[in-house]
Amino acid sequence: AACGGGSEAPAAGSGSAAPAAAAGGQKAGGQKIDPATTGDLKGVITINGKAPENAPVKMNADPICVRQAQGPQFQETYKVAADGKSLGNVFVYVKDGLGNYIYDAPAGAVTLNQEGCHYIPHVFGIRVGQTLEILNSDPTLHNIHGMPKDNQEFNQGQPIQGMKTTHVFTKKEVLVPFKCDVHGWMNAYVGVMDHPFFAVSDADGRFEIKGLPAGTYTIEAIHEKLGAVTQTVTIAAKDSKELNFTLDVSKVAATN
Repeated sequence: AACGGGSEAPAAGSGSAAPAAAAGGQKAGGQKIDPATTGDLKGVITINGKAPENAPVKMNADPICVRQAQGPQFQETYKVAADGKSLGNVFVYVKDGLGNYIYDAPAGAVTLNQEGCHYIPHVFGIRVGQTLEILNSDPTLHNIHGMPKDNQEFNQGQPIQGMKTTHVFTKKEVLVPFKCDVHGWMNAYVGVMDHPFFAVSDADGRFEIKGLPAGTYTIEAIHEKLGAVTQTVTIAAKDSKELNFTLDVSKVAATN
């Protein structure tokens, strides 16, 4: 997503996109999951080298951003823990193996805030058909420019503090980038899923996916710069498994 102005596509959330996505992307006629027999998956994301330093952010072009952010600012590309190895802001999800299960509709909206001239959160997940509420908490112009490949591109300006707009994704897509066309340093990423089995690693690199039915799954961990790695895991009924991922820092040079 990005910050900028204008509108390249009709704003979602008005009802036009919701019918195609109302079921959260699930298939009709599938099997409901029995919560009493499900298992959990947890793990830690680490890197195998030293992550690049996050680039400094220069906000001088907008004095309001300078005041709102308060102090030196940096990009959020590499959220490395104090141990120098564990990595936050990695999107982890079940890529394959769920078959034809059906799920409850997603509850409530997911909020993407523009505060201190940053997008908060930087990485997050949302369900197909779930409402994304976009909020401008700053007293300056922002815009949210979503740049998906499979969903509809959108660009919504928010010139007023406290302004809210909504958007609904109609297709599964990982990861969708956002940017701000007004403030070029602002960016965020969303994983749009047709099931509820996803997570984002925290400041210590930890993630947890709960309520998986018994089965064998392909799990993917994906980072905005370091790319994706996958592993296979088998979950038994009432099982708890640990699955750790290591991302290769050398991929940074390959993608830049």
